[in-house]
Amino acid sequence: MGRVGPRPEGGLSLEIRLKTQQGVGTGQGRSRAGGNLAQRPEPCTPHTPLPMDRTVVLITGCSSGIGLHLALRLASDPSRSFKVYATLRDLRAQGPLWEAARARGCPPGFLETLQLDVRDADSVAAARARVTEGRVDVLVCNAGRGLLGPLEVHTADAVGSVLDVNVAGTVRTLQAFLPDMKRRRSGRILVTGSMGGLMGLPFNAVYCASKFAIEGLCESLAVLLPPFGVHVSLIECGPVRTAFLEKQEGVPGGALDGADAETRVLFSRYQRHLERIFREAAQDPEEVTEVFLAALRAPRPALRYFSTESFLPLAHLRLADPSGCSYVAAMHRAVFADEPAEEETASDRGGPVLCAPPAAAAPQ
Repeated sequence: MGRVGPRPEGGLSLEIRLKTQQGVGTGQGRSRAGGNLAQRPEPCTPHTPLPMDRTVVLITGCSSGIGLHLALRLASDPSRSFKVYATLRDLRAQGPLWEAARARGCPPGFLETLQLDVRDADSVAAARARVTEGRVDVLVCNAGRGLLGPLEVHTADAVGSVLDVNVAGTVRTLQAFLPDMKRRRSGRILVTGSMGGLMGLPFNAVYCASKFAIEGLCESLAVLLPPFGVHVSLIECGPVRTAFLEKQEGVPGGALDGADAETRVLFSRYQRHLERIFREAAQDPEEVTEVFLAALRAPRPALRYFSTESFLPLAHLRLADPSGCSYVAAMHRAVFADEPAEEETASDRGGPVLCAPPAAAAPQ
């Protein structure tokens, strides 16, 4: 497999290109808070000359959701300053992306699709070799998978799939593209994070484990990479209106029968809580993509950007009480005490026995 080649001599650095793009675009930049490429549909806009100093962006996981919307947002930016490689595990799923590109008036040459499966190192290397500019200025690690339900009902295959995509897949992608960024001493890495990487969520144990791992991975790299001119940023997302929930591994059906009766009651209550949260607080993908854009254009990018501030009080609670007791009690109340149970459980009879923060030692 070919490796990413050097930036053409005389090309503008990523930092200069990004500075020239400050303030360009329609958004505010921050919210509150294998197939045959020749067969892809062509955007239906007239040909326009392509800028020579475009920022090359490669995004994983573009079949739907945040990846699809971010690819469209950058490829159709009024500045005409981004060349976007939108990658998909299966190119047969690229139809919606190109339909949306035509509807948005995305000009030819600013958006390309590549096959890339983060579970396969050879697939990642092959996609890297097909980047015609010979470099990637901005790498967006967005591919991810969820897993919902009681831990004891998950199959080993489902657990392994989530960890392979979310953790090992991100590592494979970084291993493929990071060395060239370090050699060129220029690059940005944006990683789709989650509130599930900042706090434990009931019935999301494996998913949260994978996202906690991503937090450690990115924070470690963020400490190391500044001397190389490479910056890592996590885009911490809350609930977003995408197909992510429908695409999760191991969505409980009959397998839920393997859990005890009380856990099934709690899971039913959690599902109602989740539906309410998505109904009342979920963001549109377009809103989240503006946070990615703000991180991409920041002269001195931060490690973390938050698409919403709604869950920050709980995140702060984890830091304020390192014992974890305050967070555990607050999250349990938020999820399970917002409505009565359908049937009596041990929790209803006496309430869960939650820990209390350890008392400070008496002065000697």
